[in-house]
Amino acid sequence: MSSIFQTIFYQPVLNLLVLIYNIVPGHDLGIAIILLTIVIKLILLPLSKQSIKAQKSLQDLQPKINEIKKRYNGKKEEMGKAMMTLYKENKVNPFSSCLPLLIQLPFLLAVFRVFRDGFANSSLNLVYPFITRPEAINTISLGFIDLSARNIPIAVLAGVAQFWQAKMMVTKKAEIHTEGSKDEDMMAIMNKQMIYFMPILTVFFGMSFPGGLALYWLVTTVLTGVQQVYIFNQKQTADNKVIDNQK
Repeated sequence: MSSIFQTIFYQPVLNLLVLIYNIVPGHDLGIAIILLTIVIKLILLPLSKQSIKAQKSLQDLQPKINEIKKRYNGKKEEMGKAMMTLYKENKVNPFSSCLPLLIQLPFLLAVFRVFRDGFANSSLNLVYPFITRPEAINTISLGFIDLSARNIPIAVLAGVAQFWQAKMMVTKKAEIHTEGSKDEDMMAIMNKQMIYFMPILTVFFGMSFPGGLALYWLVTTVLTGVQQVYIFNQKQTADNKVIDNQK
């Protein structure tokens, strides 16, 4: 682990978990992980919000994108110009949904390493001097859930949450019957497969790593889903007001 990554990401996440663990009544690690997830989610809220809005905007533009592909079928240069014009008119950056996710990856990696290595006494040496260093971290939550071992039920719940969250981002696309429609159908099939592939992958990794990490991913996914519902409802309300004003 590089010293820069350790200083900027790993050590702050570890210390935040230890701080919350010290404060939580009964020193319950499960509750500490849930609170840690909420804090990290709040820190990354602007990035997460931007990413969700960008993904939703791209989904809403999909019918118009399909129309452009139909109109300029086989004319890649004209199609590209029309696409750029569409994005510009609707103030949508097709890459803006990816950048916030990439920025969040170091935090996810830091959390992963905390749950993989942070419970060892040697890792607790990285606790800041102004934070009380526990002799050891009790990995048993609620008296019977060992979060240092793999936990199949939590992994399955994380997969279900992942499916629910991903399903919300899918909108029904209009059918296109052109010479290039086979490519469109193939892309639609791949997008649909991703809805099921990601939850399966989440369950697989959740069952392979400590239950604490699966719990973190479960809570993160649920919070992201709730955030999506809120943002989508806000957008729907705004769209309805525009329609009412036009009447």
